[in-house]
Amino acid sequence: MGKNSETYDAIVIGSGISGGWAAKELCEKGLKTMVLERGRNVEHVKDYPTMNMDPWDFKHRGQVTKEDIERQPKQARTGYVHKPDSKHWFVDDIEHPYNEEEGKRFDWIRGYHVGGRSITWGKQSYRLADLDFEGNLKDGIAVDWPVRYKDISKWYDYVEGHIGVSGQNLGSRLPHFPDGNYLPPMELNCVEEHLQNSIEEKFGDRLMTIGRVAHITGDKSFKGRGKCQFRNRCRRGCPYGAYFSSLSSTLPYAVDTGNMTMRPNSIVHSIIYDENKGKASGVKVIDSVTKEEIEYSAKVIFCCASTVASTSILLNSKSDRFPNGMGNDSGELGHNMMDHHLGVGASAVVEGFEDKYYTGRRPNGVYIPRFRNLPGQTKRPDYIRGFGYQGSASRTNWTRSIKELSIGPAMKKDLIKPGPWRMGIMGFGEILPDHDNKMYLDYDKKDQWGLPTVTFATELKENELNMRKDMKQSAIEMLESAGFKGVQSFDNETGIGLGIHEMGTARMGRDPKTSVVNGNNQVHTVPNVFVTDGSFMASAACHNPSLGYMAFTARAVDYAVKQLKNNIL
Repeated sequence: MGKNSETYDAIVIGSGISGGWAAKELCEKGLKTMVLERGRNVEHVKDYPTMNMDPWDFKHRGQVTKEDIERQPKQARTGYVHKPDSKHWFVDDIEHPYNEEEGKRFDWIRGYHVGGRSITWGKQSYRLADLDFEGNLKDGIAVDWPVRYKDISKWYDYVEGHIGVSGQNLGSRLPHFPDGNYLPPMELNCVEEHLQNSIEEKFGDRLMTIGRVAHITGDKSFKGRGKCQFRNRCRRGCPYGAYFSSLSSTLPYAVDTGNMTMRPNSIVHSIIYDENKGKASGVKVIDSVTKEEIEYSAKVIFCCASTVASTSILLNSKSDRFPNGMGNDSGELGHNMMDHHLGVGASAVVEGFEDKYYTGRRPNGVYIPRFRNLPGQTKRPDYIRGFGYQGSASRTNWTRSIKELSIGPAMKKDLIKPGPWRMGIMGFGEILPDHDNKMYLDYDKKDQWGLPTVTFATELKENELNMRKDMKQSAIEMLESAGFKGVQSFDNETGIGLGIHEMGTARMGRDPKTSVVNGNNQVHTVPNVFVTDGSFMASAACHNPSLGYMAFTARAVDYAVKQLKNNIL
């Protein structure tokens, strides 16, 4: 075991959405900070190999082969992480295996490299509201959030001002859908505007808006970043830095301070606990290339490795004080896994707009905020909480020429015209925290570095399954009410994890007997360890959560640094 002689003020585990923010904030506040990333090093722009490639530049025109599907059956069911244009950003689950209990599907979508999944995230950026923070308490489930919207609103403002979120404020129309600090919104196309007007006219409890998305629009300048070019190749890495990623934004800010040390290829084995001081003293690391074991020391540690990874590290951080994992007095560590269930909705053909088109490839869609089980409404008898929709309208393209019998001049004439308009919306529903939805470590099945692999036991429960019926039916009725034709619903087979919004396995709460971290993201029983990725979430709401991770991270760093300066940590 190697012992590194240098002690850092702070160690950040992970370099993605929350890790980048932790690094930026700690470094800007003057702390010498080491960032540990288990994957390879990646440099912004330089290491985006497919960013400008066209379909014909790829073997098989970028299509996935039968061999790819057979080799990676788990990843193939996700639908995209094994595609040639971006598979280099996703973990090969043959090389990095995980386990599922029989019948308990979990889609673990990972990115092991500097920047993590901030390179491939969907950029949809929404705030939690008091409806979300108060939900567990009012519904009598799980544990109450120890914070409310007033505690986090200024941190949302702060984060949005730095990352650049394009969106539209709605005023007081939807109290459960808070406004934000937005850049100019992207535009709806003509069909989306038609649906927007129809929904507002025919459904008094519903509203459709453009998505709130972390892309730079307008004239405000952002250091080292440019405006969105509407290429919609975001998942490959953006050479303009137009969408927020830690590579293009927070990590460069941390570098500029001179206080950051980045160490890629560093798999954190565990956090080291000092029994005498009652605090963590550092971390144990395995070099992923040499397999050398090294220890690094620090005054404060931020776990930002992603929900499953951070919880795995805590579970593996065993000591006499914590025989079941660091901070796990409650027994809740690894439990209450949440995500958003999706893959249900409807699509339709739209007539009457054949003389209209659009320009560019907008990397965004429409958003229909939650409209079920709101204050003042009659509650649904079959489920609690709710769902929102994302979707878009577009004109079908040349792929309709696949009809082998459509040949000759008629086909050629048809192909130079844009195809018919189609509109689709897909629901994203809240998954309730449930102790039985869990992950745990399997010490009998170890990976190539000798670490235990993760086993998942998760499933959609009755509340989610009942919600999906309403998600499908509500999508149908909105499209039909707009006069769209040939409405077709869908309800795809899905599992937890496919939303890539895994949350809750080191949940926040007021009581150390029922939760892992407190309202400042601080492990109840190890005060110098903070968890600010999706692990801390006490409930999931029904919309994309990454903006919240960033806001809570900035807030937690502010608290931790004040504690350090006052010699409390």
